[in-house]
Amino acid sequence: MTGGKLAFVFAKVLEGAGLIVILVGVYLSVNLGFQDKGLESMGIEFRGLAIGAALFACGVLLERSLRARG
Repeated sequence: MTGGKLAFVFAKVLEGAGLIVILVGVYLSVNLGFQDKGLESMGIEFRGLAIGAALFACGVLLERSLRARG
């Protein structure tokens, strides 16, 4: 695998990992919400969204930079 292809795959992995982190955060938030732990639920949801969005954005930016070069 060439360096460009490997970087493209890594960008896609980052995007997928970001989406999974968001889904896990929402799932945990819903479970805590059903247990009447509203504030803790909101905190976990916010952290999941922030970390997942950061991972996804890194993947998108890496993919864009690879397309601009080649």
